[in-house]
Amino acid sequence: MITMMHFFSKTLWLVFFTIYTTGSIAQGDSSVHHKDYGIINLSVANLRTKPAHSAEMATQLLLGTRIDILQKQGSNYRVRTPEGYMAWIPSSSIVPMSKAEILAWNEKDKIIYTAEFGKSFSLPHKASQRVSDLVYGNILSLQGEDHNFYEVVYPDNRVAYIPKEEAMLFINWLTTRETTPDQILISAKSMLGLPYLWGGTSVKGVDCSGFTKMSFFMNGYVIPRDASQQVMVGDTIDILDDTKNLSPEKAIKNLKPADLLFFAADKKNKPDARVTHVAIYIGNGEFIHAAGMVKINSLLKGAANYDDVQTRTIVAARRYIGADDAAIQKIEESPYYNNQ
Repeated sequence: MITMMHFFSKTLWLVFFTIYTTGSIAQGDSSVHHKDYGIINLSVANLRTKPAHSAEMATQLLLGTRIDILQKQGSNYRVRTPEGYMAWIPSSSIVPMSKAEILAWNEKDKIIYTAEFGKSFSLPHKASQRVSDLVYGNILSLQGEDHNFYEVVYPDNRVAYIPKEEAMLFINWLTTRETTPDQILISAKSMLGLPYLWGGTSVKGVDCSGFTKMSFFMNGYVIPRDASQQVMVGDTIDILDDTKNLSPEKAIKNLKPADLLFFAADKKNKPDARVTHVAIYIGNGEFIHAAGMVKINSLLKGAANYDDVQTRTIVAARRYIGADDAAIQKIEESPYYNNQ
């Protein structure tokens, strides 16, 4: 029964994902002065559940990310993200563009910021005035080079300079992504100690699914945003016993590094409780996740870092690497990053 429910839930999720990412759904009030698209213009933009600064943060997007504009209300836009997520963003966080403008943006040479944190400068030397802060994954248009600096252009046409050792040509970054278990774990461990932030998907702070999303983004993939969506895709891994509780023996035998583990906080009261947490399996019973901060815990009793609360609420495991699933999409094949 659970397997059948998962099948239908996954099928429904894939239908919505395909509709969202191909733009086949009616956009309602999407025609905002014929500017149906936008590019994020801040290092990290906050998206909220309602068109108000006081509303709950739903997710974040990085500088240079394309979005679809669905609706305008006051000084906020309702937008769709590359993974099909819909939320509200202040108009000050994006630069609206027409279809022609977005196609032109996608054709431009770009750089991606690869240092953890940093800033761009008004002149090609570090003593000059800052233009903005930068974080890993920010994407900017490349205008030229000046000795040890890239000359870049923001979506709003600000010009700045970025040290070459802190960035890569975007096309080179794409071609050097290796989505192997080792690379996923290297990316995940690079975020150890980052604070938990509800809705966070950047190195400024992450929530549990924002952490897994960022670990895969660093290796060239767009995956679903929330844990309850991430569990719907990928290949199923058998880790539970007949009572639907974790079988440590099965887990050690069947799990591979970089598999995703899923947890349901209300599992004790509801066998089919909604997934509320996700982690990345490391190996030997250990997993890395964002809970308070990004940290490593163990599924195995007796381990110094054993997490009893999380272990008792495990409900599923999925394998993304090697899975043939439309919702696990290469960035280089996404229409949100390229003209496809």
